[in-house]
Amino acid sequence: MLSPTAASPATPTPVETIAAALERVTPLHGLSLEDRLWLARHAEELVAEPGDVLFEEGAPADHMILILKGEIHVQRQHTGPMALFIGRTGHMTGLLPFSRMKASGGQGVAVSPTWVLLIHRSLFPEMLQAIPSMTQRVVSTLLDRVREVTRIEQQSEKLTALGKLAGNLAHELNNPASAAQRAASSLVTELKANRENRFKLVNLCLSEDQIHSIEAWEQRVMDRKPPVGAPDAGDVITREEALRNWLTALPCDTAWDVAPQIAERDVTVADLDDLRTILGADETCVTLQYFARYLRSTRSVDTLINSTARIFDLISAIQTYSYMDRAAILEVDVPAGLDATVQMLQSRMNNITVVRDYQPSLPCISAYGSELNQVWTALIENALDVMAAAGGKGVLKLCCRLEGEMMLVEIWDTGPGIPPELQDRIFEPFFTTKAPGQGLGLGLDNAMRIVRKHRGHLGVRSEPGSTCFRVRLPLDQFQAY
Repeated sequence: MLSPTAASPATPTPVETIAAALERVTPLHGLSLEDRLWLARHAEELVAEPGDVLFEEGAPADHMILILKGEIHVQRQHTGPMALFIGRTGHMTGLLPFSRMKASGGQGVAVSPTWVLLIHRSLFPEMLQAIPSMTQRVVSTLLDRVREVTRIEQQSEKLTALGKLAGNLAHELNNPASAAQRAASSLVTELKANRENRFKLVNLCLSEDQIHSIEAWEQRVMDRKPPVGAPDAGDVITREEALRNWLTALPCDTAWDVAPQIAERDVTVADLDDLRTILGADETCVTLQYFARYLRSTRSVDTLINSTARIFDLISAIQTYSYMDRAAILEVDVPAGLDATVQMLQSRMNNITVVRDYQPSLPCISAYGSELNQVWTALIENALDVMAAAGGKGVLKLCCRLEGEMMLVEIWDTGPGIPPELQDRIFEPFFTTKAPGQGLGLGLDNAMRIVRKHRGHLGVRSEPGSTCFRVRLPLDQFQAY
């Protein structure tokens, strides 16, 4: 139903003027004056100002719209403000003859002063009889519209996938980056503290025998292997308290700081007694302060190494996933691509058990590497989505093996399964079982097109508690046929 914010002009425009304006409608180029006059006489004239609504989303589609002047943006409100279509001067849109369109796919809003003609569907048979060339013109417009809407929806699907990937990657990079930042900050603190106290160590004036004895004592502590399993919290607290009491009695003014550090290395009161036989009270306190700071600095360095290694692994996974700076068709390691995809989606797998079953020594296949990873992303994301909807727990199983001259990849999940009546439809473009705004229904369609581009096959087998997507790909693209 048309919105009342767009209305007929106060004074109808002469049909001759309308017929002249129809020359600006691209699909009507070459139409005779007589045919344009027929359209002008039978059409309903409508004008709108910026912000006026010409039709609402979901309203019955009853009119063909010829835009004589202005610009209309068609937006889908249920998935957020997203321009589905922009109609400008010279466009023919709305319901067209031979179209199966039932309702408006979005809300049509004028963004500039707009002048349009509406032709009701009841006039379509008479129009096609009066203007025979309209059949070809309408069919051409329908084909162009299908291509444009499909392109827009596919672009939106890609942007959605990119947003998810960026979110997952940001989450994965945040943890090691934060750990590295904390470790670097701690290391700076320890270096600053040692710089401030360096003269205390110089002033100890230790003998050569004392230096060797201290080095041997520290080495014994560093060489101790940590106990197997998690340490008992009660034992750690008791040992730390005993060390703190010993240091306080020494006296050592930083007992609260030194005790926790040396307790983590399983230092005991007996070890401190051994050190005390080598050094005096002041010398023991200063030596333990430096040793505690060394232990903290070592842990910070280890954290920096591990965190930056994790970041490097993620960057390597991104390069493997995207196949940056490589040729379109190349030799692809399929298990590596699967693993890279899992790593990209790791932040969504907190309660998911990943099981890998890869046949050893699998050959590489000739493929479009980055596109093939889009297939793994779509299938694994689908598996994670269904398991998340079923409680967030489950098993994701990845299998890869040879079947004759084909590479077989299976992606299993323990979700609720796909109902039998939907299994034949899940690969249809724009078909989705997700709530509005959560998916466009192009993920599996895109995966199917990529697999077919590789001369392969994509299928599904599902029952409650077990769903398997099976991808078969030829080992060599150039010998597929």
